[in-house]
Amino acid sequence: MKYSNRDRAILLLADGTIFYGKSIGIEGTVFGEVCFNTGMTGYQEIFTDPSYFGQIMVASNAHIGNYGTNEEEVEADKIMISGLVCKNFSFNHSRPNSSEGLKEYFEKQNLVAISDVDTRALVSYIRDNGAMNAAICTEDCDIEQLKKKLSEIPDMKGLELSSKVSTKEPYFVGSPDAKYKISALDLGIKKNILRNLAKRDCYIKIFPYDASYEEMKSFSPDGYFLSNGPGDPDPLYAAQETARKILDKNEPVFGICLGHQVLALANGISTYKMFNGHRGINHPVRNLLTGEGEITSQNHGFAVVREELEKHSDFEITHEHVNDGTVAGMRMKSKNCFSVQYHPEASPGPHDATYLFDQFITNIESAKSS
Repeated sequence: MKYSNRDRAILLLADGTIFYGKSIGIEGTVFGEVCFNTGMTGYQEIFTDPSYFGQIMVASNAHIGNYGTNEEEVEADKIMISGLVCKNFSFNHSRPNSSEGLKEYFEKQNLVAISDVDTRALVSYIRDNGAMNAAICTEDCDIEQLKKKLSEIPDMKGLELSSKVSTKEPYFVGSPDAKYKISALDLGIKKNILRNLAKRDCYIKIFPYDASYEEMKSFSPDGYFLSNGPGDPDPLYAAQETARKILDKNEPVFGICLGHQVLALANGISTYKMFNGHRGINHPVRNLLTGEGEITSQNHGFAVVREELEKHSDFEITHEHVNDGTVAGMRMKSKNCFSVQYHPEASPGPHDATYLFDQFITNIESAKSS
């Protein structure tokens, strides 16, 4: 391997803490909320997940880039993270079906990345001190100037980001001859969610994040889907109003992640910003309806207030996170509505929860026959 001398780079946290590393060769300075993902694989899907928009990703796996990239393994048409922090960045890759190396992939989209960071120490620090804003600098870094710019970056709490990643115009996925028609609200939807719906004989029309119920209803759907996405759910007033109208008509609706939170807010149940959030592909969830456990893929920094949900007479908690007891799933007793905080499409991740897509189809069938 040819030796190369790489420039020094830094990660500056909002509290003034600095972690040192090396640039992978793309100059620039980027800002975002720093978070970490514990997944050992699936980095390309993570980097292109719209739910990570506005965030600097810390990879807890020691090696990133070793299997290159593949143009089919994306959750959006472009990289969504603000920047990457890792321990060992692989400039060489080895996989028969890889399209190109990770550095070349980053260069095309000018994604700034820093390697040779003590990520074990960094992840431990974030776990102890919470998610916060940060900056990656791989060029001439004036620390005081960087601190000033970083102090001006808005916090994730209260930040509406779905408008940054949602489609501008409606589009379709699946066969027009499919058995079921679904209207999906794109708050930052992942491609694999659409693949899972299409696989179940659904023709999906995907609407912008602020689409009204009337617009979504014009497709004459059999069911409605509220997607995942980035940012704080609280400012998504249009989505909450659309959800309320869907529920008023008691039409089948399924929400994932941000969509799950929007359904709670539409019913007067609060959400809150978590200290760290859940991001990884090995999170344990208990299904309270069956008593069974599921290993799940998760990516969220906000959650539904469990105490308020338990007091709501029309809601039932269906799933809980085993580690901290947070709400992982819920359903309404008088409406054809259910949602989960995690990702049953699991791209990347285990497939323990794909049955939830089947449950959605079952609910649609029940509504049709009633």
